[in-house]
Amino acid sequence: MKTMLILIDNGHGCNTVGKRSPDGRLLEYQYAREIALEVTNRLCGMGYDARRIVTEQNDIPLPVRCWRVNKLCREYGADNVILISIHVNAAGCGQWMKARGWSVYTSRGQTRADSLADSLYWAARHHLSGHQIRTDYTDGDIDCEAGFYILRHTLCPAVLTENFFMDNHEDLHFLLSSEGRESIICTHIDGIISWIQKYV
Repeated sequence: MKTMLILIDNGHGCNTVGKRSPDGRLLEYQYAREIALEVTNRLCGMGYDARRIVTEQNDIPLPVRCWRVNKLCREYGADNVILISIHVNAAGCGQWMKARGWSVYTSRGQTRADSLADSLYWAARHHLSGHQIRTDYTDGDIDCEAGFYILRHTLCPAVLTENFFMDNHEDLHFLLSSEGRESIICTHIDGIISWIQKYV
């Protein structure tokens, strides 16, 4: 089995306007970094080559994030690299909303990232059982699709996870709980490992 380089991206930064729960208890940049760091450390502890592409607290512009990813893709070969960008969703602008759930995004159309998204959904069904899993089968597969910059401008298979809604009371409670954090961490780890075991 060839070695895969696993790149983990944590969304936004301490200087990003907004991107927090309406009560201020969850800051997306901080939460995403905590999850990303734990996912990376545990994968490394299992012998995988996992790295965060943003270790700074400030927001790093998307073109710079993509440049960092693509530099490693050129060094290791794009087929030997995957990218997972970790975020927390929101439905409104500072108000409590009703939207809930966990989801994975790929770029539009059939791409090499679709199978990675499938593996993450498989892990979510196990670790996030009893919670809403958001899907979109309009193009024939399970993942949601969007034109997110980091998915369109990186050379390797790339997905973006939206880990529940920080502006929904129930989702926020789960996000901030020990059970919620651990479930989200394990979803990422098991999804990544299952994809590597199946496709690498």
